[in-house]
Amino acid sequence: MKERLAYARSTISPRRAAELRAEVDSFHVEYCAALDANDIERWPEFFSKEATYRITSRQNALLDMPVGLVYCEGLDMITDRALAVAHSQMFAPRHMLHVLGITRVLQETGETISSQTPFILMQTLVEGPSTVHLAGIYHDRFVRDGERLLIASREVVHDTEILDTALAYPA
Repeated sequence: MKERLAYARSTISPRRAAELRAEVDSFHVEYCAALDANDIERWPEFFSKEATYRITSRQNALLDMPVGLVYCEGLDMITDRALAVAHSQMFAPRHMLHVLGITRVLQETGETISSQTPFILMQTLVEGPSTVHLAGIYHDRFVRDGERLLIASREVVHDTEILDTALAYPA
């Protein structure tokens, strides 16, 4: 992971990168819309059967530590996580808003696309101000399923050092 945090040149032409960026951005529009609408039970629909999902700090990523605040391996674990968050919320009501930066498409091999997308996850408590809940970069590997993309691997590397105790919500 340490190497993935360093700047890496894209291995594809600018034209192809723009085409793939449009596909990845379309994926993100739907992904973020579902999560921002608090439709957590739809979250697993965005992952492949063998997907991995991890939220970890930049510090842990730089040290190549496998530790993560959230770690799911396979669609069953991702589904379990979604159901647990959707049906056992033990935190104050809130609204979440994903704000994404410009996606960098790094590589395309066969049916796989690798990309990085900066994000900020805003949180608004029903009776409080809006705050930055989490900020960082998605390190993604997508696979094709017919005409749509699915996440094969998402490493959410956050820069935020002091975390809210309600980090149960997917980034």
